[in-house]
Amino acid sequence: MRIPLIAGNWKMHTTVGEAVKLVTEMHRGLEEIDGVEKTLCPPFVSLAVVKELIKGTSIKLGAQNCYYEEKGAFTGEISPLMLAELCEYVIIGHSERRQYFHETGEIVNKKVKAALKAGLTPILCVGERLAERESGETEDVVKEQTEAALAGVETLGSLAIAYEPVWAIGTGRAATGAQANETIGFIRNIVDIKCGNAVSQNIRILYGGSVTPANAAEFMAQSEIDGALVGGASIKADQFLSIVRQTADIRRAR
Repeated sequence: MRIPLIAGNWKMHTTVGEAVKLVTEMHRGLEEIDGVEKTLCPPFVSLAVVKELIKGTSIKLGAQNCYYEEKGAFTGEISPLMLAELCEYVIIGHSERRQYFHETGEIVNKKVKAALKAGLTPILCVGERLAERESGETEDVVKEQTEAALAGVETLGSLAIAYEPVWAIGTGRAATGAQANETIGFIRNIVDIKCGNAVSQNIRILYGGSVTPANAAEFMAQSEIDGALVGGASIKADQFLSIVRQTADIRRAR
């Protein structure tokens, strides 16, 4: 059985002091929950301090983005090599990066390759916009994004994929469990065609998009969903703990 992954994407929230407070509030509770991989993805400025706070625990650390070059004259960018000394995971291709920073499939692909080369585990995000959903283009969009991101990637390693319908991110309008499960099953089939059954059955595919304690159980009970990439609820200690705890309870009951 695939071990579920719950990753908290803090986005551009929390100062360093607020990050310390948030981790202090949740780290003991997270450490008490078994059977779920728990990952925190704070802003770059808090990675080092959060790393120290979770040292010696089962909690993992992730970054929210990276550049695709190892070093160079790229003012303001953070390379995978810099991150590899701090964390295990890196979110790549989030819809907000695609929308606001115009990241194309080619750029996402370069970042995936660079992250894997540096020994990081990418959490690759894919998902359709509302207009694309309503016009029946979900599978076409998700297929194009997934194939573009993985083009020329020979070994996926422990790479995870997060299906995040853009219309559900930060809107309070989550997909239903059945909708998410169907699309994630479709993504798994794409991986199966590219990499074979052994890889597709082991890769973790998460759901992201307005995941809360109120709907987490619906998603985690689905057969194809292997966890969640949590946004707003991840910066509220009690809510994030509830999502992780529900995930663990559901998996134990299987």
